[in-house]
Amino acid sequence: MSAINSQTPDDFAHLMDWVGRTTEQTDTITSAPLSALAATLGQRDSTKSLTFVPPLWHWVYFNQPTPRHLIGPDGHALRGGFLPPVSLPRRMWAGGRLDFFSPLQVGDQVTRLSTIRQITPKQGRTGPLVFVDVQHDYMTRDGLVLTEHHDIVYRGAALAQAAPRPAQVARTDHTMCEQVSPDPVLLFRYSALTFNGHRIHYDRAYATQVEAYPGLVVHGPLLATLQLELLHRHQPQARLTHFNYQAVSPIFDTENFSVCGILEDGHEAALWVANGTGGLAMQARARWA
Repeated sequence: MSAINSQTPDDFAHLMDWVGRTTEQTDTITSAPLSALAATLGQRDSTKSLTFVPPLWHWVYFNQPTPRHLIGPDGHALRGGFLPPVSLPRRMWAGGRLDFFSPLQVGDQVTRLSTIRQITPKQGRTGPLVFVDVQHDYMTRDGLVLTEHHDIVYRGAALAQAAPRPAQVARTDHTMCEQVSPDPVLLFRYSALTFNGHRIHYDRAYATQVEAYPGLVVHGPLLATLQLELLHRHQPQARLTHFNYQAVSPIFDTENFSVCGILEDGHEAALWVANGTGGLAMQARARWA
């Protein structure tokens, strides 16, 4: 299939054939991945076994082990199976929206039904983009416990000569804020726990020479998780009901970053991640009961 920027309408119509496609997985919630993630984040006591899955920690489950011969050059699974065969080479986790109905418990057998909801082409500052909205519904024997919309963006090849876009300035009116020092071990361990083979997170030569980043890229899901961990430390009794987040600009392992937030309206919080120079990397909102 030709590249998106030279596609005919019929080519994009082929991508639209993927809208409505579904796939289903079943997994059992066990305690070992939760203890490993707690140790990786260093923000909960990993010696105490959790009996439930904290918000966003479900990403350590439902990770399909793709055989090596079905992996693309970027470390992701080859396209054209469940996900559409978008030809743009770079794929990023752009954001998402989650509604929490009841917590997943250790011992639960959970079914995840995934559906391609929408495929949208756009024109960005540096070229064409394609957004794919994937809905995941998580169900136990008691019914639906979590609905998640995962936004994936596909982009063109990196242009080393392209000037980086100045980052939007992050808010500074936070009432809670913590600094994080990323390092390759943190990124490698999070990649391993989530079975994320994307090479931009652990292969420095690939990240800098192929995708023209200045360093290893900190995972979008990790940034989202750190925001909710910050909220948990300030509102430990809050039962999260909704969370939405949007990646704005990448964070790299070459600098410290800040995870910040402010409580609003009693049961809501604005959350964000700022890079080392105060630029906005991710913004989010959380709501709880």
